[in-house]
Amino acid sequence: MKRLRHYGMIAATALALVSFEADACIRFIYETGTGTYVVGRSMDWMQDPGTDLWAFPQGMKRDGGVGEGSISWTSKHGSVIASFYSVATVEGMNDAGLVANTLYLTETDYGDAKASGKPLISVGAWTQYVLDNFATVAEAVDALSKEPFAIVAPTLPNGSAAGGHLSLADSTGDSAIFEYLGGKLVIHHDPKYTVMTNSPTFDKQLALSAYWQEIGGMNFLPGTIKSADRFVRTNWALNAAPKEKDERLAIATAFSLIRAVSVPLGIADKEAPNIASTIWRSISDIGNKRYYFESSYSPTIFWVDIDKLKLSEGAKPMKLDLSSRPIIAGEASDKFVEAEPFKFLSN
Repeated sequence: MKRLRHYGMIAATALALVSFEADACIRFIYETGTGTYVVGRSMDWMQDPGTDLWAFPQGMKRDGGVGEGSISWTSKHGSVIASFYSVATVEGMNDAGLVANTLYLTETDYGDAKASGKPLISVGAWTQYVLDNFATVAEAVDALSKEPFAIVAPTLPNGSAAGGHLSLADSTGDSAIFEYLGGKLVIHHDPKYTVMTNSPTFDKQLALSAYWQEIGGMNFLPGTIKSADRFVRTNWALNAAPKEKDERLAIATAFSLIRAVSVPLGIADKEAPNIASTIWRSISDIGNKRYYFESSYSPTIFWVDIDKLKLSEGAKPMKLDLSSRPIIAGEASDKFVEAEPFKFLSN
């Protein structure tokens, strides 16, 4: 009984480190037994955001999507991406193996974009800009640290504020987290940053991680569906998971990790409306350049081999429409069809 009371006090102390309400997406980087890396992610949201998959080729003419003053660029890399409400790229992997995942962050403050004097970019285009332009985490950190644009964040189609932080990973296992807090860009760059969730801000997530490492997951782990608790459980499970050499076992391990911290459909907290069900899960196999997708509304997993997509310059954008919640299994690159790209979130 004394031990239980002790761990109960520890849990209460840990939860007191942060105070927040947020949906609880998770992103992690898993190292396989062959030294390659796999990125796992869950999308947790209060409703189905109508995600489709897209194949965007090299050579696409792009702009920030917010009208006059928008930044413009031409994509250097092709990518497979997941859309969000058909107004944003929320994650993806490019042909160089760079993986980008954007997760909601309540504390986000991009500042006054129009007063910055910089070229503008919609928050919906932020992730795509990175996938289009960079091959490695280090390259992206170097370029984005110079703040070449200011982010405009209109309200999302469901009425929620469009605030998020961006995580990157590449074939070397490098990792970076980008957050805008109080109008300032904060970058955390280190391969050891293998887990990220929504709130709290990443510096507080690191404090949580250090605290719980002293306790040990075999003794006690926090168990709610809030972001901080799921962050702690993911950290522990990721460190405990074996580094599988067999490709199938490595992917199965990554899926087991993300499922272990997923929230069942229909689960919600009326007092904290952003705590929500897991709508879908993805696994980005950087070594094999293969993107796996699992919808909570479907009993199957499918994947896309990037090398089988038409991503060279001159190819047309292509879409895998998931609006009807189709049951797809196996490799699905042949199911993409030509389509006009969605427009990034704007006022």
